[in-house]
Amino acid sequence: MTLIRRRRSLSKLKRDFYSSQHEVEPPESSLTRGCKVTSALRAGHTSRGSFLGAEQEPPAAAAAESSDSERSLCRSAVPAATDGKAPGMGHSLRAAALLAFVVLSVLVSLLITSLKQFGSGSTRFFNATNPEELRRGLDVQLRERRKEILPLLLPHADDDDEKNGVLEEVQHSSDSALDLSLWNEVTLGTGKAHRDQMGCESLVDVRAVEVLGSGYTKLVVKANVAGGQAVALKMVNEQGVDMRKCLKEFRDAEGCRELVSYKLQKEMLLLQRLRHPNVIKLKGHCSGVHGGGAGGGGVETGRVAVILEQGTPLQMIQLLQTPWEDRFRVCLDLVRLLHFLSRSPLGSVGLLDFQPRQFVTVSGQLKLTDLDDVSAGELACRTHADCTLKFPHRNFTVLCSTQGVCDGLNEKRNIYNAYRFFFTYLLPHQAPPGLTHLVDHIMNTTGELKADINQTLEAFEHILLLYKLGLHLDNLHPSALRDYTVMRDMSTSGNGEYRCWPSYSQQGCVLSVHSAREAAHICNSHSQCSSFTLTGQKTWTGHHLASFRSSFGHLVPDSASEVYVKKSRVPQPPLPPPPPSS
Repeated sequence: MTLIRRRRSLSKLKRDFYSSQHEVEPPESSLTRGCKVTSALRAGHTSRGSFLGAEQEPPAAAAAESSDSERSLCRSAVPAATDGKAPGMGHSLRAAALLAFVVLSVLVSLLITSLKQFGSGSTRFFNATNPEELRRGLDVQLRERRKEILPLLLPHADDDDEKNGVLEEVQHSSDSALDLSLWNEVTLGTGKAHRDQMGCESLVDVRAVEVLGSGYTKLVVKANVAGGQAVALKMVNEQGVDMRKCLKEFRDAEGCRELVSYKLQKEMLLLQRLRHPNVIKLKGHCSGVHGGGAGGGGVETGRVAVILEQGTPLQMIQLLQTPWEDRFRVCLDLVRLLHFLSRSPLGSVGLLDFQPRQFVTVSGQLKLTDLDDVSAGELACRTHADCTLKFPHRNFTVLCSTQGVCDGLNEKRNIYNAYRFFFTYLLPHQAPPGLTHLVDHIMNTTGELKADINQTLEAFEHILLLYKLGLHLDNLHPSALRDYTVMRDMSTSGNGEYRCWPSYSQQGCVLSVHSAREAAHICNSHSQCSSFTLTGQKTWTGHHLASFRSSFGHLVPDSASEVYVKKSRVPQPPLPPPPPSS
């Protein structure tokens, strides 16, 4: 009622003020203040959603554009207001204008408060102080998180209509026996959710080595478990943003830990359903249980630890300095992963947070390690306009199918993000000359989304086949080896090293070659090179590692190596001493 009376008073005051001024524009201070308030509302508004989701903020570019337009509007409005002032305005009119400004400020303050309460994403229990109301509010959040992960426990249904029917049944019968049974599999570590090898007993003597990373929800720790095996442990970040926000609102440490741990539970189930060589391997988990049995042991409720194989975080700066063969492997692994995700047991899966930091390498193999932001199933739509993919410099639109979904949206988003974040930086640079035209074809088709994931994978596999067989080297002159003398079952000692880039060794020039002919061609192109050795070491493609040198001291036996020396520099045996004079 107070707000209504204030609005009526303000309306009457405005009518009186403007009629007395004969349609004079509002004063400058009111317009300028209005622009500032609009800007404040835009900057201060957030959509929090649940405690487990990151806060949604307007993109930087959109915010900047909005700010520029607001400043332009304010600049244009102020002169108009100034020009409209009638000379000799009386004190009474200035007082009326001041009163209007005060009332307007009060209304804006109330509006901001209402928006904050509405946009907070909380339920009606947000400002509650009654413990029972707080617990009911927390239970609402727990049920919502529970509904999100229950579909991940359902058996895969090949028929989409059957799958949708099962999901709808679960969502509308959250208290059914099936629902509780499935949930127990997650929380108690039984049944389907406990097919992994390691459990809580593996963490009895765990020793943390270092913190690998932390975020709003999770803490990732490098640790050694029983037997000295190195693993990565993902746990709830007790000091994270999600935990602090929940505690501030619901004041229930155990309940908040359970709520925040749902992200870990969901990720664990995704790892089980999305088993693939390019997805990090789930080695086990330990979930909290109620009580502790006869011995009083057990894990406190809400405590969850996901045990993963340990990988090395993907560092793009370091990767850019590696040989092309290794960079190609990263891109090939990524395409194989995206091909799997396009037809996974969960349907088409999109990676919403597609950044190099979401990946690690394990023994050189690329693996997706963070499944927080994946979208299973295509986006629902009504028109083709609902199926627009928006990127910083390009937009693409896919068709809205007769089933009301954006057909192929996840696949296209994944392909273009792979092009943006990986192919552009890793694929073209220093590609073998015989493969350049094929690499360019991949760059063009993925950058314009002219090829689907099947065609893209086929193009990558074709390059791999040509590279493995050395068919891209047909233009090398066959006489390249004629200028070299080979010494089998030998290696060198006292080497004169020189450096080249990119090299598998920082102390010398070590490159991957398909054959001795390719190594001879490389040595001829290096002015410092006088010899090379084909070692017994091989790369992931089966290529030999060749070490190039400017000189060496002497030969030593090595059954796994061959030394090739330029004939002009082959060490000559010493001349025999002259016969004694008679």
